[in-house]
Amino acid sequence: MNIKKIFFFLGIMFFPVVVSATELFSVDNPVKNGINVINVSNVFSDIYEKLNSVNWAGKNINLAIESLEHLNKKAHIAATDDRIVLVWGDELIANYPKPEANNWKDYGQITTALIMKMRENDKSLKSLTEEELYQTVIDALLLGIDEEGRYVSSNDVLGKDGNFILTSIGLDGGRDSRGNFRITGVYKDSSADLSGIRDGDIISEINGKRVSKMTDDEISSVLSGYNSGTSKLKVLTPLGNKYITLRRATVVLADADIIFRNIADDDKGILEIVVHKVSDNAVSIINEALSVHDNISGIVLDLRTSQGFDEKAAAKLAGLFIGQKPVMRVVENYAEEIEIVPGGDAVTDTPVVVLISNTTTGTSEAIAYSFYENKRGVLVGTPSAGKVRISSHINLENGDHLEIMNKSIKTGTGTVIDNRGVFPLVCLSNIRNASQQDAFFVNVLNGDFAARDFNKETTLNVKDVRKSCPVIVSGIDEDNVALGVSIKILTDDNIYNNLMDLL
Repeated sequence: MNIKKIFFFLGIMFFPVVVSATELFSVDNPVKNGINVINVSNVFSDIYEKLNSVNWAGKNINLAIESLEHLNKKAHIAATDDRIVLVWGDELIANYPKPEANNWKDYGQITTALIMKMRENDKSLKSLTEEELYQTVIDALLLGIDEEGRYVSSNDVLGKDGNFILTSIGLDGGRDSRGNFRITGVYKDSSADLSGIRDGDIISEINGKRVSKMTDDEISSVLSGYNSGTSKLKVLTPLGNKYITLRRATVVLADADIIFRNIADDDKGILEIVVHKVSDNAVSIINEALSVHDNISGIVLDLRTSQGFDEKAAAKLAGLFIGQKPVMRVVENYAEEIEIVPGGDAVTDTPVVVLISNTTTGTSEAIAYSFYENKRGVLVGTPSAGKVRISSHINLENGDHLEIMNKSIKTGTGTVIDNRGVFPLVCLSNIRNASQQDAFFVNVLNGDFAARDFNKETTLNVKDVRKSCPVIVSGIDEDNVALGVSIKILTDDNIYNNLMDLL
């Protein structure tokens, strides 16, 4: 039975009595099956009112409510002009009159009623605590508004040692009965937290290898340890599989990681800057590193796993290298564009290689493009995510908050890269082995490297470009080729200059 048939059936067979949503629950009996339905309803009412204040990020409440069907494949929800209906398989199990516009209290109660009906038919939903229910349900609700939006609980676990966890990507856990890695703790503001990993999620693959086939030592080496490195994970969540890339730190999980590398036949060395999160803290770390290491052959600015939604911090970070030039333009709900320009001069003119990948997102993509626009560095890697948006931080009455990506970003010159991405001049997935790299560098030196600049092309089949420069599945493999190619570019002036001439 599909939704259209259900509405036809309803229309000809009976006319439901219109019951006010406020009559669904009683304050005198607030707990139903272990859930305080009054509190839950109030949270959803607050969420809807706050989402309305940001114009639903260009969407509407119908899409939010209908997205709750992501909680179970058997659920089908339709929000029409006058009713909200829940079908489970072929059975109609809920049918409510749609509240009047801006009646958030009634919308909150209907949402809670839908969830309680689904819990009666879904053992996994029924087993969730009230806090877990918030997280799971609101994540599903936000899918209808913003796939990158997230709900952040005030009860999120804090990191150790002053909100940092030593040498980790920011999560705890252990093997389950099937040999997979079940997450039992996520550290606030860590790369795992920022990627959307939650307690109870299951890591089934790491760097293309099934976790059940890995030893405990192998798992430990990629999830922790005193070494910088990339881990590419397949994570099973209540809403399906997610593919996530995380980066380990060398000492503590800070917003940026600094690694000085001594290079054979080079008396200056290379400074590697790994940005985990674009923030004022990251800017401070990088600025200090640049002042300490002021006599180096080159800089590797690694944005492969970098996330960031602070446009001002992004401008400061880019400004360390490009000075007072426009980094991006921010557009909120199709309103006037706001140009973001660094306030200070560049602090270094050292040659730079900027590493990007499909997990370079948000303001990090704008930073990468600012190097390209200002001919300040060579872009190396694979195409970026094309998710060039930043968030509004929406505080809720219960102390939690929402992050909604309702602000789009253009580059400093006004180029649209959202839903498109930033494309590297040097594609790493096409030069992964030694022979391919040798041939590539010979072509660059001889002037025979015919690079196609996809960033300049206004009409472009992005999918085809991504297929021609695919994601490297293993984080270890990507680390090795990225570092090797970057060092070669930065330690040979002819190679670096020839590549820069192509911009």
